Amino acid sequence: MSRQFIEQLEGVLQMLIDEHRRMLVHVESQQAAMRELRVQAVEDATHRQEASRMRIASLETRRRMLVQQIARLHRLDPQQTTLAQIAALSGQGGQRLLVLRDELKGLINQIADRTHIAGRLASAVLGHLNTAMRLFADAVGQAGTYTKHGVPRMSGRIGVMEAVG
Repeated sequence: MSRQFIEQLEGVLQMLIDEHRRMLVHVESQQAAMRELRVQAVEDATHRQEASRMRIASLETRRRMLVQQIARLHRLDPQQTTLAQIAALSGQGGQRLLVLRDELKGLINQIADRTHIAGRLASAVLGHLNTAMRLFADAVGQAGTYTKHGVPRMSGRIGVMEAVG
């Protein structure tokens, strides 16, 4: 019975690896679209990433259930059981679990690095847009615009509209 659960766990880990590979491709395509400022391509990549996240969440739930079943079977604490412990319990077949675990960790780290970069890029773009809108509001509006610290700022010169008006 335990061997069957371990084989199922290996299958779920392999599916998680495959899904994380797809997620990495989606993240890379999103970044390429962001570099080229292709809005529709960014949105498409975002939707594909969300679908991958949902599949990963489903597979992660299956993985947790299998780990809990294996832990109960061997009278371990289901909340504290690790893949290394399961690998030690399964003998020679456990080495495959450790290889899959390491591969999955590597993919997760790559995705985390790439999404961190995309987040920084999006933050920079939003910051520039915020500054541009503040400058635009300052040029169009009256002398009562606010700085990013919430302090009102008076216009330094008289505008054409104020001179005519």
